[in-house]
Amino acid sequence: MTLLAEKPSTPSPVRGGMLETAQIGRSFPAAIRKLDPRVMWRNPVMFIVEIGAVFTTVLSIVDPSLFAWIITVWLWLTVLFANLAEAVAEGRGKAQAAALRAAKQDTVAYLKDGREIPATSLKLGDVVVVEAGQVIPGDGDVIEGIASVDESAITGESAPVIRESGGDRSAVTGGTKVLSDRIVVRITQRPGESFVDRMIALVEGANRQKTPNEIALNILLAALTIIFLLSVVTLQPLAIFSKAFNAAAPDTVALDGNGVTGIVLVSLIVCLIPTTIGALLSAIGIAGMDRLVQRNVLAMSGRAVEAAGDVNTLLLDKTGTITLGNRQAAEFVPVDGVSPADLASAAQLSSLADETPEGRSIVKLADLGEREPGLMRDTTFVPFTAQTRMSGVDLPGRQIRKGAASAVMKWVRQNGGHPDDEALEIVDAISSSGGTPLVVASMMSGEPARALGVIHLKDVVKPGMRERFDEMRRMGIRTVMITGDNPRTASAIASEAGVDDFLAEATPEDKLAYIKREQEGGRLVAMTGDGTNDAPALAQADVGVAMNTGTSAAKEAGNMVDLDSDPTKLIEIVEIGKQLLITRGALTTFSISNDIAKYFAIIPAMFAAVYPGLDTLNIMRLHSPGSAILSAVIFNALIIVALIPLALRGVRYRPSSASALLRRNLWIYGLGGVVLPFLGIKLIDLLIQFVPGI
Repeated sequence: MTLLAEKPSTPSPVRGGMLETAQIGRSFPAAIRKLDPRVMWRNPVMFIVEIGAVFTTVLSIVDPSLFAWIITVWLWLTVLFANLAEAVAEGRGKAQAAALRAAKQDTVAYLKDGREIPATSLKLGDVVVVEAGQVIPGDGDVIEGIASVDESAITGESAPVIRESGGDRSAVTGGTKVLSDRIVVRITQRPGESFVDRMIALVEGANRQKTPNEIALNILLAALTIIFLLSVVTLQPLAIFSKAFNAAAPDTVALDGNGVTGIVLVSLIVCLIPTTIGALLSAIGIAGMDRLVQRNVLAMSGRAVEAAGDVNTLLLDKTGTITLGNRQAAEFVPVDGVSPADLASAAQLSSLADETPEGRSIVKLADLGEREPGLMRDTTFVPFTAQTRMSGVDLPGRQIRKGAASAVMKWVRQNGGHPDDEALEIVDAISSSGGTPLVVASMMSGEPARALGVIHLKDVVKPGMRERFDEMRRMGIRTVMITGDNPRTASAIASEAGVDDFLAEATPEDKLAYIKREQEGGRLVAMTGDGTNDAPALAQADVGVAMNTGTSAAKEAGNMVDLDSDPTKLIEIVEIGKQLLITRGALTTFSISNDIAKYFAIIPAMFAAVYPGLDTLNIMRLHSPGSAILSAVIFNALIIVALIPLALRGVRYRPSSASALLRRNLWIYGLGGVVLPFLGIKLIDLLIQFVPGI
């Protein structure tokens, strides 16, 4: 780190784009505006620094000296750098808000009664019609029709989504565009309270409330500031009594005169109070919310982000979160006398016209290649119906059926065959393991029908889920799978996925009761949901992540909205929350630790001339009292700039125990906070000694 005493160092771009020169330029005017005392008083630590800068400015005008003016300039830079950290963090959010404003355009709303009004005039409960090519004028629920909707302006995803009346995919967002068909939408927003309006306000930080931990840390920092302030104020009588400021050594700045005395005392205050974490605390919180926005997650408050970092219990839906969401064919189990190839061939033939994910997986599992020419001639496919609960194919001289065991066995009996006990045993075994059995039967012309075997369908656990749940366990988080399946099936999936517990045959009341039980035990709970029936549980959970594709009730109940509607993102949200807490803890540790070097710089400079024994504390062997004080003040300002990228990016999080994280913080940021200032202050001192008059 090369620091020049004559002028403030310009921070260079940080790799990874976390702190670019252009970004600093855009944020600099905002940093200057934040010098307004009406803004600064919200940060007690930096407010004291600003008061000190004003005080030294007055003293420098009354009793000018090079020493006084350099101290004054660097005190103002300390305040400015602190504001810059916050302004840069806010600026990134404002850039995202600008993109959202571009998506929000003046739109005409076509009411169902035939009237045309501006979208801004819509009221809660209005019913509008939106056709292909038109922009949805406001947030609402589809009450009639189905359409393909382009939500790229909101989610960033180019793939259109389907919105339809009823179910959990009825919610639409104002500013998105209908690509096909026609839908009727009932408006659920109040004027000025659209989803996009809230997103803009939140990403700009207008509604970012301080979290409980952040408030507690602010109180601690304010208390430390008051303690050091009182301690330094008492030094003035001591200095007068001991004449500490009347002992100017040769070749050093003369630390005499009330003006210089006041400047030295202000410098001491600024260097002793926790300015580093005081300057970066707000930026850390804003950057945490920003990291969520970058992952297309909208947090309704900073409290939700912090709560995510303290979560003890994670509730996850099975379908679409832990499993792929569609059952897949895993195995063909033939009965005695039937070869696996014959069963696979029959299963594939019966599934060629089945466009369901299950049907396609059966064809893929069979993998018998192309059929012989003419084999499918005069073929009739039998579609699946809820009444028959089976499907199949009729070939010349042969019929094949595939479906639920009871339905297929009934078809076998009706066609002269007898239920096969072995097939029923296979069915029971697959059901016991949590899978879904599909029986395949065949009937040749002139022969009775018979069961050929069973297709084993199973919920496929997403790749890597067990490893992610192992990480959650190392983080001290208990994972619970929620499913509507029976306990036997739920147990099998839970065992394969590696979750800690499961809630089977779950109703909305069951979810709510489970969350309350966990919270009564002092644990914080996070969950995802997308339906109206999830709303009570989302509202009760400490971190409720609603899917953007879900209903308005779900989005209103949750304190986060996932614009990508990816339930597995809940795991990433927890990791971001923990990263926020770890970053705050790491930089607090560093801030408190780096004050130690400043004591060794300033205390000897102030009193060693009168109390020579204190010179032993000058272990850095700084050039003079003046250069010692200047070096400490300059380092105090520059370290803020150096840590802005880390505050924005966040300390890298690795799943581990609390004790391991504490040890890591103490070794890296505690020890580093002690060693780095010694090196930095000494380096600055070596440069300052060449400045005439210091």
